[in-house]
Amino acid sequence: MSFLIDNFVELTVTGLVLGAVYGLVALGYTLVYGVLQLINFAHSEVWMFGSFAAVWVTVALGVAPGSALPIVIGVLLLALLAAMAVSGGVALLLERVAYRRLIRLDAPKLVALISAIGASFALAEFMGLRDRIADFFGLRDTLDPYVRSARDNTRFQNPLQTEGVFTVGGYTVSNVDIIIIVSAILMMVALDQFIRRTRTGRGIRAVAQDSEAAALMGVNRNRIIRATFLVGGIMAGAAALLYLMRFGVTRWNAGFLLGVKAFTAAVLGGIGNIRGALLGGFVLGLAENYGSALIGSEWRDVVAFLLLVVILLFRPTGLLGESLGRARA
Repeated sequence: MSFLIDNFVELTVTGLVLGAVYGLVALGYTLVYGVLQLINFAHSEVWMFGSFAAVWVTVALGVAPGSALPIVIGVLLLALLAAMAVSGGVALLLERVAYRRLIRLDAPKLVALISAIGASFALAEFMGLRDRIADFFGLRDTLDPYVRSARDNTRFQNPLQTEGVFTVGGYTVSNVDIIIIVSAILMMVALDQFIRRTRTGRGIRAVAQDSEAAALMGVNRNRIIRATFLVGGIMAGAAALLYLMRFGVTRWNAGFLLGVKAFTAAVLGGIGNIRGALLGGFVLGLAENYGSALIGSEWRDVVAFLLLVVILLFRPTGLLGESLGRARA
């Protein structure tokens, strides 16, 4: 208890940082579930591919920390665009290969769930074998900086030098902390407005509420499904860069545990609720940090899932509990 009190501000800020990442990844789960009532367990690998794209871009550009601010901003923007593009592309590929035919055949949700789990393992193993793939095509010498130690941690060299901005309660809040939290909130607000104000967003809400009625009103369900996967992938790519800026490492199977936590955040906030996804992420990040301070860091994951059980026992629909199809304009 004394450790929690003495480090309350640090635990709160770092919890919010981690929760921001959880929340952005959770948006992908909640969007797909809201439209299809499908739990896309392969979404964690969509995030993982985006993290590697960000690493590859920064390695290719070779900008060292402490470079001129315009250069640093440019590199980070390129890394962000690359991560979002790769994650969005993988999400579309996932929808095309793993789900599209099942959706058209109106297959049972259990079949789609099994397909999602299989796709998750396939994508993770593909990234884990990238060094062997490079060897097979004779590209080891050319691509060595990108494929070295495929099964080990791959480090991200953040071009933005971490600097303290202000101090609260003995903890110095850094520029990276502020960027991650503010960026997550802004992206959630932008997505919320996209869903509420744009034609595609209204189509997503219509299909989520009643896909048959939406089709009768001229909404192209297949196009809306693809747009949903794409938007979720873009959010996961943004989350990948923010995660790397703070934690600085990824690996081929990094998405598994983070994806489970993000899904937990989506359920906590109310599965199918966009605002609930970010709220659930923040709650989960804080709960993990506070819980690990009280009972030990080795129990961090236990605290997260215990919180999920408690929330579901007393409020099965999550903290907000409003479905995507019933979001107010």
